[in-house]
Amino acid sequence: MKKAFTFIAVFFIWIWKIFKTGTLIASNLLILLFFVVLIALVVGHPAKKIPNQTALILNPEGNIVEQRSALDPIARAVNSFAGVSKHEETPLQDILDVINTAAGDDRIRMLVLSPSHLGRVGFNQLRDIGRAIDNFKESGKVVIAADDSYTQTQYYLASYADEIYLNPMGTIALHGFGVFRLYFKEMLDKLRIRFHVFRVGTFKSALEPVLRNNMSDAAREANRQWLDRLWNTFCADIGKQRGITPLLINDFINSMDVRLKKTGGDNALMALNAGLIDGIKTRRQVEEYLQSVAGGNNGGKKFNHISMYEYLKHITPSYSTRPKNSSSVGIIVAQGNIVPGEGVVGQIGAEKLIRQIKTARKDNSVKAVVLRIDSGGGSAFASELIRQELLRLHQAGKPLVVSMGSMAASGAYWLSADADTILASPVTLTGSIGIFGALPTFDQTLATIGVHDDGIGTTTMAGAVSPVRPLPTNIANALQLGVEHGYRQFIDIVAKGRKLPQERVEEIAEGRVWDGKSAIDLGLVDAEGSLNEAVSRAAELAGLTAPNGIYINRPASFLKNLQQFGHMTFTTMLSNNLLPSAWTATAKQLKAQLDFFQQQPDPANLYAFCLLSPGSIAF
Repeated sequence: MKKAFTFIAVFFIWIWKIFKTGTLIASNLLILLFFVVLIALVVGHPAKKIPNQTALILNPEGNIVEQRSALDPIARAVNSFAGVSKHEETPLQDILDVINTAAGDDRIRMLVLSPSHLGRVGFNQLRDIGRAIDNFKESGKVVIAADDSYTQTQYYLASYADEIYLNPMGTIALHGFGVFRLYFKEMLDKLRIRFHVFRVGTFKSALEPVLRNNMSDAAREANRQWLDRLWNTFCADIGKQRGITPLLINDFINSMDVRLKKTGGDNALMALNAGLIDGIKTRRQVEEYLQSVAGGNNGGKKFNHISMYEYLKHITPSYSTRPKNSSSVGIIVAQGNIVPGEGVVGQIGAEKLIRQIKTARKDNSVKAVVLRIDSGGGSAFASELIRQELLRLHQAGKPLVVSMGSMAASGAYWLSADADTILASPVTLTGSIGIFGALPTFDQTLATIGVHDDGIGTTTMAGAVSPVRPLPTNIANALQLGVEHGYRQFIDIVAKGRKLPQERVEEIAEGRVWDGKSAIDLGLVDAEGSLNEAVSRAAELAGLTAPNGIYINRPASFLKNLQQFGHMTFTTMLSNNLLPSAWTATAKQLKAQLDFFQQQPDPANLYAFCLLSPGSIAF
């Protein structure tokens, strides 16, 4: 007995030591984190004086986003310690504000494009930046692009410059657009995993990777349609800026080996011969050239210049200041996959978004709302919850304008359909009106290693939906009926919201993805337009004399931020290749394909989701 009590005492002593040590470590980490964030936020440099004849360096870093993530200050602190660029994200509106303000700033002599640190960016965002650069050039100021090399997206941005220069060892990596996925059917068959899929729509291909080993003809047809439209627009935009034909751009890619052979393997010379650049210059030569154009200081040894991030300190960002004693248009940004609950960084948490909509509805100074969406959808249940709250906004007499970003498809279109006006870019991806359910079972997999499940319940439903048990026929039938009901509901929402006959909606639905231009022709979108134009339209609908916009933001609590910190850190490491080498591009693609299953799944396993993400589109 004594030994037993001794054992129990020792056990609880060790439990206490572990708890005490864990508490100490946790508290120290919290204190350290607090000081890291404090230093990152407080320690800064005052805005430097801008001399005359200054060159503005447009050097966007990281992914271009509609709105900065809530945890970005923490992420920046982590990145600074990890040796990563401090700007993991750059809001699109910041870039537009910098360019538009500089156009009328007499101190700014020229704009220098340096996109080498540009991360993921939507085609529509590139076009918005390009239009701002065109407006800048109309002020009579010159725009020069100079960098060591250009990826496809970086070159598109550079093409808006008056002059483009490339390092002698540099390349222009044009390759075209494509949709590529990993397909798992053979692997699932070998592992004896049964993936039960319930769907409606010929073109609803989100779960083809678990049903096939290759792309279906229907998906290939649908993808080809919008890929060709976007690529033709891409080439036409570059051709217009560079004075070359889209045919030459395609030939540059398709006959690259022939062209490269003529230059003896010199990529920079090949680009020069094709008219893609205006000259080949080393870094030193570029600096000397910019000095000759912009003017210099320090005895002429350096040219006057200022980074876009430093220039931001001198201007007031758009939609950040609420006008005094004046009505305004509330702007709500929704980017990421749609999930029930709060969601995490990079997701549209239904409850969080609903709170923002409620804030706009109850704020008497907010007379209309613009919902800026960049999402491929997600949970059908969460999408419907958000739509119901948007209907309450409409019942309160406040107009709703949806502004579509790079993508507003499936569940994102579900919650958009009732808007008073929908605006999109010609290269926005939207539609994907379809729904599916998915449920994997591993009973056969477990049986191969001698593991079996058995038991008894009071009804046929007790324990029926389990991943370790075969899916009963009646449950499968019920799930399919639920999917079909959800699809009819989706069709009805679109028909009523867009004032289209149901038969017409059914023709253009079935999960098919449309580019923005086609969506306008089909009546799914009202007109072309950016965020600025959406704000103007909302103000017009509300009868406002001025389009005063203000972001509606309800920041998460400090404790909520800490809860999401681990997820943010992991995402940061993955996006910046700080994880072990095993996390390759294939791992990123796999994460993108399965990301909608992570975190909080739909309670009924029903998804209005379009699996066209940056991880699956080669842009």
